[in-house]
Amino acid sequence: MDDQSTIFAPASGFGRAAVAVIRMSGPACAAALTALGQTLPPPRRLALRTLRDPENGAVLDKALVCWMPGPGTFSGEDMAELHLHGGAAVRAAVIRALTDFPGCRPAEAGAFTRRAVLNGRLDLTEAEGIADLIEAETAVQARQALRQLDGALGRQVEAWREEVLACLAGAEAALDFSDEGDVDDAGLDRALIGRAAAVRDAVVAALADGRRGERLREGYTVVLAGAPNAGKSTLLNALSRRDAAIVSDRPGTTRDVIEVRLDLGGLPVLLVDTAGLRETADELEAEGIARTRRRIAQADLVLLLDAAGEAAALPEAVDLLRVRTKADLGGAPGQAGALAISALTGAGMDALLEAIRGRAEAAIGGGEGIVTRERHREALTRCAGHLDRVAGAGAEALPELVAEDLRLAARALGEVSGRVSVEAVLDRLFSSFCIGK
Repeated sequence: MDDQSTIFAPASGFGRAAVAVIRMSGPACAAALTALGQTLPPPRRLALRTLRDPENGAVLDKALVCWMPGPGTFSGEDMAELHLHGGAAVRAAVIRALTDFPGCRPAEAGAFTRRAVLNGRLDLTEAEGIADLIEAETAVQARQALRQLDGALGRQVEAWREEVLACLAGAEAALDFSDEGDVDDAGLDRALIGRAAAVRDAVVAALADGRRGERLREGYTVVLAGAPNAGKSTLLNALSRRDAAIVSDRPGTTRDVIEVRLDLGGLPVLLVDTAGLRETADELEAEGIARTRRRIAQADLVLLLDAAGEAAALPEAVDLLRVRTKADLGGAPGQAGALAISALTGAGMDALLEAIRGRAEAAIGGGEGIVTRERHREALTRCAGHLDRVAGAGAEALPELVAEDLRLAARALGEVSGRVSVEAVLDRLFSSFCIGK
């Protein structure tokens, strides 16, 4: 790492609390701890110290401090933690003292985890697992994030990469020694192509998961669609158990999409209320309807609501569940197969929730997918394409091209785990972290 500064940041929430934790990482940790607490505590043991301002000796706090010499730490560097009393004044005073200490600076979002990746303590997929665990809202999301943090994807990708590199070594050996007569080119090519094909098949199988990992991480998207006054906003409020959307008898009240997250038995569901579908000369409402159609095209499931016995037409490719709303008012029976519900009385709501949960479970599963981000999928797709060319190479194929495809396949796998330069990916990932992580 080029950055030799020592970073620090609160690792606990802001506001008044019993304890505030400030963590540090970098070469000046020992010096800063000594300056604050006069003596360095034994490694990896909490010790009580009176913290003083190094500039004027003023008492800042009586705190528990921990000194953790690297490289066997989270970041791979020397680290320290200060467990302070949780008042805002105490925390601010200690942060001010650290800011003034030579070689120390406040950490940016995700800086500690970024150093862990750059120092080889975590690969990129494990760091993404930390980010996903922080963001997890349901038990199944947390389980998937823990699998990533434990290295499920990273280990598999590294095993594929090692096999591809072994094939590449064989291909380059054939190129280097083909004129010496001691390499069976035909036999080597057959073995190499077979191994490359096996890796390709494994990668393709991992990709053929119906995007379960991404759906689980981002949430199973359910769009409420239908004509104006079909009861979309009323249903959204009933399912979310709060007044998330304005409800009115006036058609066209909803002009923009409204999103609410639900936890259905551990499965994350993103519920989306939309503008009513109809022909309109109102420019603002027309834009809302255009946004509705875009969200319908992206949805995992569309609840097509119908309160008058006639539902709006939607594209055939959409996964559809027809719902007859306002069943408490009687009226037209609705289309065959439609679930009859009343958001006001609760009639049919349990059946609707079970239907949504069932479809979400079928789409997401139990979080067993290892591909959890579009970045993973794009890199693995490129890898499979290169290996497919190798597997399809005939006797007339140029060995230089086979070796280049193997090299590019290995590089694509390295991008998943962070084995090759991925600075742009690091910037995007760690900008979503909280300060102090």
